[in-house]
Amino acid sequence: MRHTWRWFGPNDRVSIDDMLQAGVQGVVTALHHVPTGAVWSPEEIATRQAQLAVMRDGAPSGLSWEVVESLPVSEAIKTQTGDWRVHVENWIASMRNLHAAGLRVICYNFMPVLDWTRTDLEWRRPNGARCMRFDLTDFAAFDIHILERPGAAGDFPEDVRDAAARRFAEMDDAARQQLAGNVVFGLPGAAEHLSMADVRALLQTYAPVTDAVLRRHFHDFLEQVAPIAQDLGMRLCCHPDDPPFPLLGLPRVMSTEADFAERIAAVDLPANGITLCSGSLGARHDNDLPGMMQRLGDRVHFLHLRNVRRDTDTVPASFFEDEHLGGQTDMVALIDAILAEEARRRAAGREDWRIPMRPDHGQDILDDIGRGGQPGYPAIGRLKGLAELRGVELALSRQHQAA
Repeated sequence: MRHTWRWFGPNDRVSIDDMLQAGVQGVVTALHHVPTGAVWSPEEIATRQAQLAVMRDGAPSGLSWEVVESLPVSEAIKTQTGDWRVHVENWIASMRNLHAAGLRVICYNFMPVLDWTRTDLEWRRPNGARCMRFDLTDFAAFDIHILERPGAAGDFPEDVRDAAARRFAEMDDAARQQLAGNVVFGLPGAAEHLSMADVRALLQTYAPVTDAVLRRHFHDFLEQVAPIAQDLGMRLCCHPDDPPFPLLGLPRVMSTEADFAERIAAVDLPANGITLCSGSLGARHDNDLPGMMQRLGDRVHFLHLRNVRRDTDTVPASFFEDEHLGGQTDMVALIDAILAEEARRRAAGREDWRIPMRPDHGQDILDDIGRGGQPGYPAIGRLKGLAELRGVELALSRQHQAA
């Protein structure tokens, strides 16, 4: 695997120096400050590449931008409203500019309104570490009593509705504001930040968008961008829904292996691939991560390796971000399947035989706590995860060589 690391730009509390000392081989980043739907210009791309190239003291870092995460797909494209055709043209123009700058892998997602959702960004573990958590009761309290989405109560089982009502009643105004802020939390430096009014307005635009309609719009998007990516020699990889079940009454179309297979078959080109995120997919008990890698590995262009632990095996379920080797996904079996896929690619002469991987998320430990970094992206917690994953990879590689 190619060991990469997500970086949010110059304002990221984790520096280029930190990444280098962690043993990172390449960088995953994006132009978060560019408004969604606008073109990523050659100048902006070059600026980000230059930022990655030097350490604090001006010495060359030796690191380069290797994976784009994410080139955002606008809500207009997903709903096919407003300037959605212009946004598709701009997305393609950005892809061409990225290609001209030497980039070949673009991660994106097709999640409506919220591209990831947690209810607690600093959930305390028994050992004092902090992690992100999705609590279904808290989310129901947000959806029904804070957002006050029409029909929200009908989307939750009676026991969850009752528990949500009790929990909301126990919250003071500060706790309610904190919960709302956690649910709509964005990325540092992002061009857009959502208010409750923004979320309500976006939900209105999705009123006519059923599950079947969103799938059709996704296929329309792929039919326009994937052939161009194929001609350019680029690889597109859609990230799964996070969490992988419907929220806010909206459809979700990248939550299961069947969803992934359907998207791949919709535009059957090697450029049309997937990001296998073991944490997002692992929030469902019925997603078999090692099996998905074995069956869909030919189209896996990017890997996010992290682990979660579910409270129950229901769908939806509450869960928290566990240690990389500590959750319910068999990470050793998954990495074994990844190495097998890389061996197949190498034997076939594929240039992309080494799959870029980043240690996704991580618990805040040691000096991460109180550092004020991006939730889920601490320096030490991710370094620990990368070291663990690297150790598993090395042990399995030597085992395969001995066989």
